[in-house]
Amino acid sequence: MEKLNSESRQLMDERFGGDRIIALATTDKEKPYVRYVNAYYEDGSFYIITYGLSGKMKQLEKNPNMAVAGDWFTAHGKGENLGFFGKKENAGIADKLKKAFSAWIDNGHNNFSDENTCILRVRLTDGILFSHGTRYDIDFRE
Repeated sequence: MEKLNSESRQLMDERFGGDRIIALATTDKEKPYVRYVNAYYEDGSFYIITYGLSGKMKQLEKNPNMAVAGDWFTAHGKGENLGFFGKKENAGIADKLKKAFSAWIDNGHNNFSDENTCILRVRLTDGILFSHGTRYDIDFRE
């Protein structure tokens, strides 16, 4: 396994650096749960707007280990609740998410005045990326 290099970094940015649907897996009492989510990738992490009282966030509280799968990519990571979307500390990533998700972010599905509307960050630890017959075994840890 090798560290994220310039080629694999560029592939990740091109493939996931916008509004992308990925599968997100969590566990509860050793039972896996998978759902599709809109996600944005940046610097070794996926960011997801979600609801703090959702099943995925309740499962995260018990076990932060997560897995993701997307376009010819699968990985493991650690989930982290960054808290309220409108929190001052989240302004930078919130602006990027607003831009990435601009096609649907204001469709009424999200309530940005509700403090339970939060940002989930999945910090990737390791993954496998395929591109044109090449397999990249990536260690995302610093």
